[in-house]
Amino acid sequence: MQAVLQTHQLSRSFGGRAAVEGLDLRLEAGTIFGLLGPNGAGKTTTIRLLLGLLKPSGGHAEVLGLDVRKAARQIRAQTGVLLEHSGLYERLSAADNLAFAGRAYGLERAERQARAKLLLSTFGLWERRHEPVATWSRGMRQKLAIARALIHRPRLVFLDEPTAGLDPAAAVSLRQTLLELVASTQTTLFITTHNLAEAERMCTLIGVLRQGRLAALGRPEQIRSASGQRQQVTLHGSGFDSPDVRAAIALLPGWTLHSASAQELQLDQPPSSTLAPLITAIVSHGGQIDSVQAQQGSLESAFLALVTPQQHTEVPNDR
Repeated sequence: MQAVLQTHQLSRSFGGRAAVEGLDLRLEAGTIFGLLGPNGAGKTTTIRLLLGLLKPSGGHAEVLGLDVRKAARQIRAQTGVLLEHSGLYERLSAADNLAFAGRAYGLERAERQARAKLLLSTFGLWERRHEPVATWSRGMRQKLAIARALIHRPRLVFLDEPTAGLDPAAAVSLRQTLLELVASTQTTLFITTHNLAEAERMCTLIGVLRQGRLAALGRPEQIRSASGQRQQVTLHGSGFDSPDVRAAIALLPGWTLHSASAQELQLDQPPSSTLAPLITAIVSHGGQIDSVQAQQGSLESAFLALVTPQQHTEVPNDR
């Protein structure tokens, strides 16, 4: 399958300082890609490189099969973009904003009108299409800005912090609409966000940037695993305060006991291990297990582990 976006050792420096360094990335149609990283990690620079707004210092990138060095204008014409500022004309109505955008992208009048009706209806804005955008809530304006980015049916859409500043209900509604869009059109989304819970819910592929380099790339569960975060196990039952049970657990290699009572145990499970040795050790020494809950460390804890300098770990692009 041809990639919608691919880079090889893409780099950009400012005054001798690398903002993006050695970026290798490949996105296929229908991917929801989340680029995560602390402020200054290189997220915005990466998007500007891919849109041809900045020239690479090194490496290579293609977007929709076009070289970012040679075809920047064509790339921007064929992608949808919502960066830090919405760029909406707030004195105009929603309908007029979309009509203007449609003309800018060269759409005929009938197509502009059809696309505007479809998008405004999809985002729940159709009934208020004639109102000045200045009177709208931030959530409504954000939906309109994304609708504008989609007016010309782009195969690839860049969204910089799409739910930033939205209340929880508006953010949930927008996420659901975007998920339905991808499912129905195979549009590829390239999202930057500081909302790690949002990235975990939405994204099929996640990249973590640290100081301009990819610290991890993979599915959310792979990011959690690559960071070295261990699975947390909680057991409920009885007899856990027995010295024999505690001694048997202590002999299990790699297991770390966090808290214990007669009825509950909380432990960290070592990588590449199973629950069987733990259960056998407890039951064979007189403990009774009523339930076992295993939970992988959160994406948030994995992210912090990856971007904290002393814990930084390079991982392969394993998809």
